[in-house]
Amino acid sequence: MTISLRTPGVDGLAPLVAQLGEWQSEDGPVQLHPGDLGWFWRFGVDRAADAVRVWERDGELLAIGMLDEPDLLRVAYSPDALQDEELSQRIFDDCRDPERGVLIEGKVYVEAPMDALVQELFAKDGWIQDDPWQPLRHLLTDGLEQSALTIEVIGPETASERTAVQRASFDGSTFTDERWHAMAAGTAYASARCLVGRDEQGTVVAGVTVWSAGAGKPGLLEPMGVHRDHRGRGYGEAISRAAAAALRDLGASTAFVNTPSFNIGAVATYQAAGFEPLAEVRDQYRPA
Repeated sequence: MTISLRTPGVDGLAPLVAQLGEWQSEDGPVQLHPGDLGWFWRFGVDRAADAVRVWERDGELLAIGMLDEPDLLRVAYSPDALQDEELSQRIFDDCRDPERGVLIEGKVYVEAPMDALVQELFAKDGWIQDDPWQPLRHLLTDGLEQSALTIEVIGPETASERTAVQRASFDGSTFTDERWHAMAAGTAYASARCLVGRDEQGTVVAGVTVWSAGAGKPGLLEPMGVHRDHRGRGYGEAISRAAAAALRDLGASTAFVNTPSFNIGAVATYQAAGFEPLAEVRDQYRPA
């Protein structure tokens, strides 16, 4: 039995979205979510397909990777494959050799579940743990009421309001109307929602996109932002509560978000909205 690596192509993306959803669980690791691929889809279906890598053994899907950047691979595992020695060695070898078409030369990063065996292989090879990220989870049982904003679900006719607040929330954002429509045309968006929040004057001051992985599975916030001119008024907390409520309506078991640990303002906002911090996670990187 030999493990193979492939790029799925456009026609192979939909089954992978479904598989990523199946691999999500409350007692499972923090790993690549179908919403991560859905958010990447804004760059177009061809680029999304080109960014995906699949590891299989005799037709059995073992791991799915997504190149968030040419130097950053994010990997999700089948629950039974986290400690698979052959798979771990293959992923490790593929990440080390640029000629295999996974990562480029020089300094590169890999995000994998913290309890995956491949983490040990990277460490033994001299890779270094990067700065921590803070996952947070909302159980969706209570505390979802909010009154600071009027929440609206975005559709094709109002996409410009979602993209505008995104650009006003993140320096350097390239989220355009065209990219919203590309994202919304993706398979993963069938179980997603874009929300905006209006203040008392009717101004859109916050936005969020939420992604369901299926009924009874953890849902993802990716991304959430507050307009830079309207911060410090509780809008981040309000839109985060609205996002959790939307995921509950979509059948999610919990709402999940991941933010850099150094972003203490974001961590505090999510906690104020009822999200509880989980154990920190770290990427591994190979020095240039």
